Amino acid sequence: MLVLGLETSCDETGVALYDSERGLLADALFSQIDLHRVYGGVVPELASRDHVKRMLPLIRQVLGEAGKQASDIDALAYTAGPGLVGALLVGASCAQALAFAWGVPAIGVHHMEGHLLAPMLEEQPPAFPFVALLVSGGHTQLVRVDGIGQYQLLGESLDDAAGEAFDKTAKLMGLNYPGGPEIARLAEQGTPGRFVFPRPMTDRPGLDFSFSGLKTFALNTWQQCRDSGDDLDQARRDIALAFQQAVVETLTIKCKRALKQSGLKSLVIAGGVSANKALREHLERMLGEMKGKVFYARPRFCTDNGAMIAYAGCQRLLAGQHEDLAIKVQARWPMESLPAI
Repeated sequence: MLVLGLETSCDETGVALYDSERGLLADALFSQIDLHRVYGGVVPELASRDHVKRMLPLIRQVLGEAGKQASDIDALAYTAGPGLVGALLVGASCAQALAFAWGVPAIGVHHMEGHLLAPMLEEQPPAFPFVALLVSGGHTQLVRVDGIGQYQLLGESLDDAAGEAFDKTAKLMGLNYPGGPEIARLAEQGTPGRFVFPRPMTDRPGLDFSFSGLKTFALNTWQQCRDSGDDLDQARRDIALAFQQAVVETLTIKCKRALKQSGLKSLVIAGGVSANKALREHLERMLGEMKGKVFYARPRFCTDNGAMIAYAGCQRLLAGQHEDLAIKVQARWPMESLPAI
C-alpha cells in the first residue's frame, strides 16, 4: 500500500510517501521558523496561510522524487489533531479533496501517535511493549505502549511542557525562537556548577511533570544577573546549562521510575525535544545501567514531519480503518481514546 502523508498541525508543512513493503520513498518539509521568529512564537493565522501556500508544491515535489504519479497512490493520511485548528484544517481539507478526486480512502492521524511511532522508520525499530517519553512543544507524557492504539498514560505535565519551558526560558533571556536549539547551543559553553536549578517533582512519588516553576527560577536567576552587572553573555550560557541539566535529569528520573514500575527495559523518546543531545546521552547511560535500550528517530523525524503521519496512517489503513469524506479535526484529542489495531 502506497500512502501519501500530510502534516500541518503547527508551523511545519510535511509531505511524505510511505510504501508498506518498501518503506519510506520520499519526504519533504518546509519549516515556518523564519516566518514566526519575528513574533517570538507561532502566529496561527500566518501558519494556516503558509500551509495553503506550500502544500501542493510539496506534494508535487515528493511525487517527483519518488517517481510516482497520482494514480499510484492507494490512500492518504493527514494529521487530524491535536494542533492549531486552522492549520489542521488545511491538511485535512487537502487530503479529503485528493482522496475524493483520486477515489482512494483517507484517514486522520493523531499527531502524538505519529511522533510515538516515528522510531519505527529506523533500521532497528523497537518491539512492543515499551515505555514512551513524548516530549514535543506542547506535550510531555510518559506512556506505556503495548501495541498501536494500546496506550496507557503513566504521567504528564501539569503545566508547561518541557518544550514550552525551553522556548519561554530562551525568550526571557532575549534569545531567538525556537528556544530549544538556542538553549542547547549555549549550554555547551556554560560553566558547570555556577547555577543549580531544582529538579521539579522528583522529591515525591509519581510520574507527572511540572516545568512552570523551573521557568520562574530561571527568570529570577536572569534578573539577579542583570541587576548585579554580570557578563550577560556568559550568564545566558550558564543559565542555559543549568536549565537544560535540570530538565534532562528530571525527565531521566521519571523515565527510570516508569520503567521500574512497568517492568520494561525498552524506552522510546519522541518529539522535538528528543533531538536534544544531552537528553539522549543521559537516557542512554541510564538504560545501559538497567541493561535496557533506548530508541529514537533520526533528528529530522523528531520534529513534525509527514513521514511519521504516513507511517502511522498506513498501519491503521492496513488494519481496515478509514474515514468518510467529512473534514474533522480536533485541537485536543486524548491519545488513549484511539482504537487498538
